[in-house]
Order: sequence, then C-alpha cells, then structure tokens
Amino acid sequence: MKTLNLLGFDFGASSGRAMLGTFDGEKIEIREIHRFTNDPVMLCGRFVWDVPRLVYEMKQALLKLGRAGTRVDAIGIDTWGVDYGMLDKNGRLLGLPVHYRDDRTVGMREKVREVIPDAELFARTGLAYNQFNTLYQLYAMKLEGDPTLDIAHDMLFMPDLLAYLLTGSKGTEYTIASTSELLNPFTRDWDLALFERLGLPTGFLGEVKLPGTVRGRLLPDIAKECGVEQIPVIAVGGHDTASAVLAVPAREKDYAFLSSGTWSLLGAELPKPLCEPGVMKANYTNEGCVDGSIRLLKNIMGLWIIQECKREWDRRSDAVDFAGLVKLAMDAPAFKAIIDVDDECFLAPGDMPARIQAYCEKTGQAVPKGRGEISRVIYESLALKYRWALERLEADMLRHPVEVLHIVGGGSKNALLNQFTAEAIRRPVITGPDEGTVIGNLLMQAMALGAIGDIPALRRVVEASFPTRTFLPETDGAAWNAAYARYLELFASE
Repeated sequence: MKTLNLLGFDFGASSGRAMLGTFDGEKIEIREIHRFTNDPVMLCGRFVWDVPRLVYEMKQALLKLGRAGTRVDAIGIDTWGVDYGMLDKNGRLLGLPVHYRDDRTVGMREKVREVIPDAELFARTGLAYNQFNTLYQLYAMKLEGDPTLDIAHDMLFMPDLLAYLLTGSKGTEYTIASTSELLNPFTRDWDLALFERLGLPTGFLGEVKLPGTVRGRLLPDIAKECGVEQIPVIAVGGHDTASAVLAVPAREKDYAFLSSGTWSLLGAELPKPLCEPGVMKANYTNEGCVDGSIRLLKNIMGLWIIQECKREWDRRSDAVDFAGLVKLAMDAPAFKAIIDVDDECFLAPGDMPARIQAYCEKTGQAVPKGRGEISRVIYESLALKYRWALERLEADMLRHPVEVLHIVGGGSKNALLNQFTAEAIRRPVITGPDEGTVIGNLLMQAMALGAIGDIPALRRVVEASFPTRTFLPETDGAAWNAAYARYLELFASE
C-alpha cells in the first residue's frame, strides 16, 4: 500500500495540536505540526469557547503543510465531550459554545430530578451524573428562556462543529453524542421521550452515526487559502477518550484502561451497556466506543487539580515546571493528608492550593504547606481514587479481577504518579503511548481508508510503533493499605 499522511486535530480543554501521522501499513510515526493554547473567555456573563480562534489555528496547521508541499490524505478531529454549538436554518453559528465549567448548570440536577428521578434517568441513558452533561446544559437554556433553543436548526458537538466549519457538512458522531446523557445506550439513538418529558425541542437533533466515514472535504475557499487539496475529513472517534481507548495496546483478556490527562477516565470495554443500580451508585458511565461497544468508565478529576495549582503558583512567584513539582513531591512526607479529588469544590478554576488546604482543614487533617506537600497530596489522592474506582469496577460491574491497568495519555509520562498507582492498586501498570488520543484519531482514519482491517489489527500497529513501560509495586503495601483505609473512612459516603 502507499504511505498515508494523516492529519489529526486533537483539542483538549486547555490546548490543541495538529499531528501528522505517516503510516506505512505496519507502523505509524507521528510528528507535531502545530500547537496552540485553547483559551476560553468570559463573554457577556458566559464562559465560552473561542471557536473562531480554533478554526484559525486549524488553518495555521494546514498553511504549514501547504507551504511545505506535504500531501495529506485525510483529516480527523477529536475533542472533549458534552459541549456543543447551535446553527440556524442558514447554517450560521448561534453564539459561541458555552464551556462545560460555566456555572449555568449549577442546581440543574435538582431541577431535572423534579421531572425524572435519578434512577430512571440512569436506566434510560446509562450515563453518570456530571453537572455539566449536555442534558443539564440544554435544560438550563430552557429554564433561562434562551431563544436559541427555539430557532436552532442543528446541534453539533464540538468535533462535529469544527468538522462542519471546515467542510460545510453536518453530522453527529456516536462516541461524542454518547457523552450527552441524551442517548439510549442500547439503541445508540436519541431518547426522544426524554426530550418530551423535559420539554426540550428535538428539531435540532441529527442522525447519530458510527465513526469511520468521510464527513466531507475541505471547503474550496479554505483549501485555496491554505494551499492544500480539498482533503477528506473523516469522522473519527470524536470524543477524545474514545480515541485514546482505541489506542490502548492491550493483549490481556481482563484489563482496565486509564486515559490520564486533565481528566482521568478509568474503566473497561464491554459489548453492551450496564445500567444496574450498583453502576449508578459508583457513578460509572456507559459511553460509546468507535465500534458501537461500550466504555464503562469512571470520570475522575485527574491532573486538572495539579494544573490549576501550578497556574496559581506561577502567578504568585517564579514558575516551576511539572517535572520540578514531581521532584518536590518526592521529597515531601507521605500521606500527610488525603483529598477526594472529585469533590465539587475542585471543579472550577481558581486558587486551587487554598482550596486543598481548606478542604484538609475541614476534614480534620493536617494541612499541607508549600508546593511539594500539596503536590504529593494530589498525586497520592489520585492513586487512591484509582484504587477505589478499580475495586468498584471489579466487584460491582465486571465481577472478575482485572489483571493489569493500561495508562495512556499525557499523564502516562508522570512516573511518580504511575508508581503510586501501582502501589495503590497492587498490580502491574503498563504506560504508553502518551499520545494515545491522537494515535487513535490517526489510525481510525487509516481504518476508514481501508489500510487497517479491524481494531485488533489497529492495536497491533500501536504496539509495534510505540514503547510501553511497566510499573510494579515496590513495597509490601502496608502504608498504602493504611492510607486507603483512611481514605474509605473519610469518604465512605461515595
């Protein structure tokens, strides 16, 4: 086969990048073409995504490739979940998409609960409660009397919206739609009765389709402006976690995955949804895989907390990079305090070090001081949360033990956190690739073009192309077991 040049746009909550993958049929090599910050803005009382800027940055990547004369065979786009833009009947954007951390959804769970009880909502959608889910965003619009709901012709989730702005072609990709809490997980289609119960319009809903098809081609004016061909844009696993899980190089039968980044997503792949009460109690969620199967996973706050701490520390004094924070954490005392990383007090941006200290004081623990102690509290607490989530997965859902935990994503490069995780869960942790999301994006394009036969073959390509590292427990586990017992005592109501 001819070598394919595949362009993957990977948008995270704080940054984005364009990566070029060169696939020869057996291995893929990737290189960064363009990287940029993703800076939401407060505008007219709403925290919104700067979509025009994101389109501009995509064009910058295409311009670089055009100037270099690089042939590009396909483009794929993945982003975070739940957020969306609305188009009018003429295909024009009705305002900027609202950020999932905007406060408009505060209190919406209680409002929705007045109409649909939690247990029924979970049985219908299989999705764990998160106050920023699309359902709560739409219901907030309804209660505000937002006129956008009445005039919207199309609702497009972020990867679908960005693809539309490049191609003029609309679509709704399954994995990104599965984050909305608006789908029936068994039919993989909208739960229209749910919309009716909540008094939400449905005219803006599109047909939900699995990834792996050409969505459209670059608009002629964009192709001309950037000096490239009208490149086909392929609907990949639009949800970044779906793309990351696709790139897990697992051969074990019983494994769990952890996509580690701003958010930590821990779970397992299942053939069918699991919507039992125990799943809801553990706040696990049923989201879609690229083949229509299920990612049963727990959404954990992740590296957002250390990222926000670093932002505050950098603002106050001389900056220390993340490697420096890891070194400071290594030198700090162990288990000074523990936090529940998923407490809602850690959700919003702001002075995160002060929040951690206040939380420890409120829970009757020693208050960590300085960058090293606070960083260590974060990393240890994350590892303990991973153990809690893994134990719930094994006992209440899979009902069999997990042999190994595969970690992909940027957080897989944090050796201290990986070792803490191995110590906490008492089993092997295999890390890599750290660029799992964009690799899944790129190889899904290759599969759509017929260059890869199926998902097992795709994962063999990942295994052949990128190194992994294994972390094993190095202690007898006594200190970690004692810390976990303390964790359960503090947060037994989870």
